[in-house]
Amino acid sequence: MANSKSAIKRIDIAERNRVRNKNYKSAVRTLMKKYFQAVETYAASPTPDNLTVVQQSMSAAYSKIDKAVKTKVLHRNNGDRKKSRLARVLKTVAVAS
Repeated sequence: MANSKSAIKRIDIAERNRVRNKNYKSAVRTLMKKYFQAVETYAASPTPDNLTVVQQSMSAAYSKIDKAVKTKVLHRNNGDRKKSRLARVLKTVAVAS
C-alpha cells in the first residue's frame, strides 16, 4: 500500500488512465469487428448499399484508431498496422469480386 500522499494520488491517476485506455481499446476492437462483418456481408452480395455500410464502418474504425493514437492509448505503429489490416481485407474482397 502507498505510504505518501503523492503515491496515493499516482495510484488514483493510474487507475483513471487504465479505465480510459480500456474503453478506447474496447471501442477500437468493436469497430474493427463491425467492419469485418460488413466486409463479409459485402463479399457475399456486393451491392452499393453494402459498400456504403463498409465505407461508413471503415471511416468509424479509422477515426477511433486515430483518436486512440492521438491520446497515446495506442502507439503510432500499432494504429497504422490496424488501419493497414482493415484496408487489406477490403482490397482482397474487391479483387476477388
